Amino acid sequence: MSTWDDVRRLAMGLPLVEERDTEDDVLQWRVKDKLFVWERPLRQGDIAALGESAPDGPILAARTPDVGAKAALLADNPKVYFTTPHFDGYPAVLVRLDEIEVKELAELVVEAWLGRAPRRVAKQYLADRR
Repeated sequence: MSTWDDVRRLAMGLPLVEERDTEDDVLQWRVKDKLFVWERPLRQGDIAALGESAPDGPILAARTPDVGAKAALLADNPKVYFTTPHFDGYPAVLVRLDEIEVKELAELVVEAWLGRAPRRVAKQYLADRR
């Protein structure tokens, strides 16, 4: 459904966003050096914790406004959203990129960006969209 090209297009369309490729060849998108969405391959501990439900496709991590918003996403669509013990207590959700509709991905990326962007920039972005 969605691809890394979709993530890149959506993230880079937001103000002050920078794309980085880490030493491990993991893509990250940051606003003013604050991570808001990133590629998150599963680690051995993640795979062990998830067992047979561990996805094998591309995985995006996205910041959420808080752990309550994270819980709502997880409950709303477990086919798309999941987490691992590594993210317990942390406001971020993991996304099966090949399961999320582009429209929903856009909402997720913008929400993650809004939570990390400077307030003035986020406020202007929202005002421009009205």
